[in-house]
Amino acid sequence: MHTQVLDGRYELEQKIGEGGMARIYLGLDRRLNRRVAIKIPHRHFLSEKDFLERFRHEAQAAAMLAHPNIVDIYDVGQDGDVHYIVMEYVDGTDLKTIILREGPLPVARAIDLATQIARGLQAAHRAGMIHRDIKPQNVIVTHDGQAHVTDFGVAKSHLSTALTETGVSFGTVDYLSPEQAQGRPATVQSDIYALGIVLYEMVTGRLPFTGDNAVAVAMKHVSEPPVPPRRLNSAIPPGLEALILRALAKDPAQRPRDAQEFINLLSNYSQLAQQETTVNPSLAQTTIATPPVRPSSSTGSSGRFPVPPAPRSAPARAPRQEGPGCGVFLVGMLVLGVLVGMIYLFSSGMFQGVIGSLWGTGGNRPTPTVPSALTPTSTPDEPTPTVSLEVGLPNLIGLSAEAAETSLRQLQLEPVRRETFDATVAAGQVVSQELAPGTLVLPGERVTFTVSLGPQLVEVPDVIRTPASNARSRLTGAGLGVEVVETPSTTIDVGFVIRQTPGPGLRVPQGQVVVLTVSQGDVVRFPNVIGLQRDQAEQILGDTPGITLIYVDEQGRDRLIDYDRFRDNEVVSAQIADGPPVRNGDMLPRGSQVILGVKAPGG
Repeated sequence: MHTQVLDGRYELEQKIGEGGMARIYLGLDRRLNRRVAIKIPHRHFLSEKDFLERFRHEAQAAAMLAHPNIVDIYDVGQDGDVHYIVMEYVDGTDLKTIILREGPLPVARAIDLATQIARGLQAAHRAGMIHRDIKPQNVIVTHDGQAHVTDFGVAKSHLSTALTETGVSFGTVDYLSPEQAQGRPATVQSDIYALGIVLYEMVTGRLPFTGDNAVAVAMKHVSEPPVPPRRLNSAIPPGLEALILRALAKDPAQRPRDAQEFINLLSNYSQLAQQETTVNPSLAQTTIATPPVRPSSSTGSSGRFPVPPAPRSAPARAPRQEGPGCGVFLVGMLVLGVLVGMIYLFSSGMFQGVIGSLWGTGGNRPTPTVPSALTPTSTPDEPTPTVSLEVGLPNLIGLSAEAAETSLRQLQLEPVRRETFDATVAAGQVVSQELAPGTLVLPGERVTFTVSLGPQLVEVPDVIRTPASNARSRLTGAGLGVEVVETPSTTIDVGFVIRQTPGPGLRVPQGQVVVLTVSQGDVVRFPNVIGLQRDQAEQILGDTPGITLIYVDEQGRDRLIDYDRFRDNEVVSAQIADGPPVRNGDMLPRGSQVILGVKAPGG
């Protein structure tokens, strides 16, 4: 490929990746002299106006994200008919390649990588962004184990294994959530589901669902339970298996409610592993447990019917060895007579009068009406069960406000909704409920729950061209975090802010990190010439503006420590003339004169 430079600034060097939507190139930002990754859409998308608008808009939105586990977006632009996004270049390997090469990964390593991915997702979710295409191919892992999530926003719509049969564009089908497969919008829990599959794949070395085509795999996401991962890898702790299966629940409400909860559960997986019993809410069979009966006051002021205690069973006696006598016969006849009398009272209606007199109402006390659906059935050989009108409260936390209200009204309860700002729970989801799930209440009672308004938003102050120390104070005073990145500048004085991300005037969640790019002054990066041969180093320095090579100092055995460790004519050191030593990558004042130390050939 001929050398191509976009907008006179971004030089394309070589292709390093390709997907269904775009190619990725390793590039050089000539203005800042740094390596970058440049994404360019395939040409067949250039005729789609909607796609190009989303491409630009979503790239600009993703540029607002600043987190160590998210690939930074530096710039978005157009040079002629070439649209491009300039991103941070992460020197590493995509997680899919690592899994294929080394899987299954050790549990500790998988947990660490999943935690880093979840941290990146949590930052995105707090900023109101949903990735929609979390997969190992979109996670770059550096050589020291740092995970960086990429393709935020851009990968939402058009992907290499997209499913479009329902008329809706999906993410890669292997990691597709059930709700996306059914054509419903993706949510925070959709990203959690995809991350659960990534973790499943890391610890087992295989995907939970496979099929002959995209539709078959999508249907398995909707209806088929995954194989428990411990059947594929017995080294997985039971508690970790439970967490993975919870993340893969078909019902989004049963998954961890956000990435932060997923992180917390991952950090506790060793304790989860010690549990004797593991239950997965999406796979466990439904059981009906008898709800606990709440104690009633002796005065009956609660308005609830008192429930008599269950009769005690008579202690069994060992039978006597001798035969039945006359006393036993008389007792049996007496019991039979009592039973016949009770049957007569029930059949004649007189029993109600007797009970009424005991209540002091002369037999006129009304009998509570029990809906036919609640009327218990029994046989003559079974005791009649006690019937209560109380219902157990459902778990509302994590549901949408509308779903919570519908659930309560179906139980003939009156929903009472409150609202609060919450930095960790998506807007519109239930944060808490006043009465705990399972609490018994009567129909018609008021049930209060609290709904998240999302994070409280603050306006980002304008700190461009102010001293970095002052900028930090203003941002932290507004409730924002600060991260500083230094870069050379020929126009901005040392220590002053060149630019900020997010930009001034935007409203962002409280606690959002603002990245400040601060000037290092008019400096030049010393190229990586130490360790090269003399002729290579001289050529590179000759092409580096702002640095002048004035002398090459050949050093023999008498001056060079570890002389035999180096090759002849190898550059072993560098320093500024009449100044300190210089290392590869150091920033030097523009116009610096340098001296190279080189191993003299022949000893």
